[in-house]
Amino acid sequence: MDSQVSDAETLVDIPYVDATEGGALDVARAEAGRFQAVIRAGREHYGALPISIGDVISRRWLLRQNNPFTDEIDAIDAEAGKSGAWLLNLSYEWSCTTGAGPDPSGSGNRMLRTLDWPLDGLGETIVVAKFKGKPGPYFNVTWPGFVGVVTAMAPGRFSAAINQPPFRRWTRSCWADWGINRTRLLQRRALPPTHLLREIFDTCATYDEAKERLIETPLAIPAFLTLSGTSPDQACLIEREEDAASIHENPTACGNHWMARDVPGHYRGVDSAGRRDLMAETRDNVADGFDWVTPPILNETTRVAVVANALEGKLIVRGYERDGVVTRDFRRPAPS
Repeated sequence: MDSQVSDAETLVDIPYVDATEGGALDVARAEAGRFQAVIRAGREHYGALPISIGDVISRRWLLRQNNPFTDEIDAIDAEAGKSGAWLLNLSYEWSCTTGAGPDPSGSGNRMLRTLDWPLDGLGETIVVAKFKGKPGPYFNVTWPGFVGVVTAMAPGRFSAAINQPPFRRWTRSCWADWGINRTRLLQRRALPPTHLLREIFDTCATYDEAKERLIETPLAIPAFLTLSGTSPDQACLIEREEDAASIHENPTACGNHWMARDVPGHYRGVDSAGRRDLMAETRDNVADGFDWVTPPILNETTRVAVVANALEGKLIVRGYERDGVVTRDFRRPAPS
């Protein structure tokens, strides 16, 4: 796989959606074709019957815990006209590589990030949506129909991203462990990590406030959270279990394996240690752009790459599929 653009004529634009009034529902309506493509990809990946069952279980769990985004997902589900929206909003079957540190330009702190997901078509359906939080707007790198935040940048405040840890090992069977972990998740009353990160962007005015919330808020499932602020020294990686946290201070690099804790688990994605090491080696000396997206950071499941600097309000996004780059680079500032 080649990280370089080979045929510019085949590339598609990454849409920009102003969702400051209606949130994720606005994104689904504005990009209806991409929204249906995401639902279709989920149904093809998981199967129509499993995704229908997953929808029922996901909806019941979110309603039971009084999740703040159930109304939004319910409206998106109605917009879809078929099952998939509830389960896809609780899907954690992706892996990532993320790093944050002083921007080599000397201005602020920069976050580099890729997201890997085996669902084909997600690189072509990525959008950048402008959401409105109480402290100000932020830009969410997302998919139509997804209410949480996986990667986002709030100008003048912070950037942040989620990586998934290995799912815990309890037995000798991967499938048995998956079931045990899902059962434990459904017994929790806390927020899923993607919903917590949405709340952070909606409500936190500063890096320090966001960091405190990410460390102290109980979670439904473990997560690795990278936070990048506006000054060169404002960055951290927070390795979160449900009710505990380990903090790695600036600069940071993160794959999908635990570093501060010894938690037995099944590893996610391709060569997590290699991806993390390459990010640590290249993070501080690459120019803005995507020259750093090379194997093993780049692999057949890579779908999105992002460069973000909250001080400068900078956001650069590129979409990938199995064969390489599929989108033109999105660069903020976008239309207001």
